[in-house]
Amino acid sequence: MATVCASPTCGKDTESALKCPVCLKNGVNSVFCDQSCFRSSWSVHKHIHPSEDGTDSYNPFPDFSFSGELRPAYPLSDRRPVAKHIKLPDYAKNGKPISEIKNDRVGRITQLSEKDIKKMRKVSKVSREILDVTASHVRPGITTDELDAILHKECMKRNAYPSPLNYYNFPKSVCTSINEVICHGIPDKTVLKDGDIINLDVTIYYMGLHSDLNETYYVGDKAKCDPDTVRLVETTRECLDLAIKAVKPGLAFRELGNIIQAHATKNDCSVVRTYCGHGIGELFHCQPNIPHYAKNKAIGIIKPGMVFTIEPMLCLGTHKDMSWPDNWTAVTEDGKKSAQFEHMLLATETGVEVLTARSETSPGGPVARIE
Repeated sequence: MATVCASPTCGKDTESALKCPVCLKNGVNSVFCDQSCFRSSWSVHKHIHPSEDGTDSYNPFPDFSFSGELRPAYPLSDRRPVAKHIKLPDYAKNGKPISEIKNDRVGRITQLSEKDIKKMRKVSKVSREILDVTASHVRPGITTDELDAILHKECMKRNAYPSPLNYYNFPKSVCTSINEVICHGIPDKTVLKDGDIINLDVTIYYMGLHSDLNETYYVGDKAKCDPDTVRLVETTRECLDLAIKAVKPGLAFRELGNIIQAHATKNDCSVVRTYCGHGIGELFHCQPNIPHYAKNKAIGIIKPGMVFTIEPMLCLGTHKDMSWPDNWTAVTEDGKKSAQFEHMLLATETGVEVLTARSETSPGGPVARIE
């Protein structure tokens, strides 16, 4: 029976019987394609093993110079299983989004048919439900891995595949980005504490389409009482809202960055330049690319039927980012907080439809600024 190779850089199905001896000792079934896969991934794979001193969690990168106070808390939990009847994206079994890679060579911006637009509305509604259920559990004392388990369960209940899982070998079903983490935080044993902020970035694959959205949430009341934290989070929320208001047929995608940058600068926040909004649909990421900073060189004009995300990432300090040794977690260079909000949008004949809009019962929401 085939299982997924445990190498963090492989992700392929294998029928090999080669198992990690340390994992076996700890009751974990980690299978590798062959000796080459095992040896080449050992320096990364070993970090999923329990600490040798018996502690519940540990920092797998003790020699790394972290920019802020946050540290990864390993070992990571086992990869969560996906029900056999759930439709999978092409990368689910081998970690490589082949269709997406091929599409990048084309550079064409897709306009959805009426049939696909109706499907996209349904998929978007499901993704909003999943984010809201997961976000309702955000509180001091919960771990990011527990949030990942909740989200994964909600996906399975709705017959949806959590799009991040095994996308370029990402190990979890949701991205959980705390404080100085800009994006792509990996759920682990980190315990949320009063005063933190956390971004939950949710994407699902359902009915053959992806839907993507995220929000930043205050953890406990302490975060809501910090003027700088509130200024950051609410400015980021407002930047997204202002950009959405401008969306209409005929607008150049590059103009959205000018709008976001102006409001961010006015509120003494910086705009991350490394990551951007994107097209979405049958593919997780595709054209257009939508930078969030001013005077960018983004290509394309908005036309009816186009579906894309806008997802500004703002920081209290520098906009410059760096990555942890896990090759996923992007953090601010100065260790100061970062926030992000994202909606998936449909360009219409007259303007825009927010496909992932909040409902009256959605957790979170705006907080009054502290003067």
